[in-house]
Amino acid sequence: MTASSAVRSALDGALSLLLPVVCPGCGDPGLALCGACRAALAPAVARRRLPGGLEVHAGLAYEDVAAAAIGALKERGRTDLARALAPAMRAALAAAAPGGPVVAVPVPTSRAAFRRRGYRVPELLARRAGVPTVRALAWARRVEDQRALGRAQRLDNVAGAMRVRGAAPPAVVLVDDVVTTGATLTEAARALSSAGARVVGAAALASAGPERGGFIGDASVFGW
Repeated sequence: MTASSAVRSALDGALSLLLPVVCPGCGDPGLALCGACRAALAPAVARRRLPGGLEVHAGLAYEDVAAAAIGALKERGRTDLARALAPAMRAALAAAAPGGPVVAVPVPTSRAAFRRRGYRVPELLARRAGVPTVRALAWARRVEDQRALGRAQRLDNVAGAMRVRGAAPPAVVLVDDVVTTGATLTEAARALSSAGARVVGAAALASAGPERGGFIGDASVFGW
């Protein structure tokens, strides 16, 4: 066991004394995240192109351990898992910005989701990945919960629903937690492009789509 692994195990053990935690991937009691499930969260960046042309890079496939960990982070308050998910988010961000300085702009969190969770998931993930974000987007109107909608319904639901806050950054990479149909990212790109920004791509922690690949980009464009 390496020194970092020993420290991580000690921290997990200390956490288990304070909170009744279980590993989200395998259900192992007393561990915030077991070693095997942590290894399953290693970055495997894939690239997919949305129908509107936006290129999205995702650090993980939204399945198995990754889906369970993201679900725990988003719906059960397991913010401690953001650190274990950070390498995949960082890899996706690096891949999404292949040339030139850019600003990372998170997809806005709805007021209802923020009230429910108390934190903004895309921003939390980017912060744990060491990438500062600019909150340049906001919802211009209320939208329905996307989870029960099909692709066409999702596109209609969010069409024209976002606006840019203040002056748009000149070059932008969008940040999201999970990309499914890509409707929300497409709307975010539209709003920024309409305000004069150049959207060079998008980064998601995980993709629920079928496309998987292995492209890794250069993290230096974020000044890391």
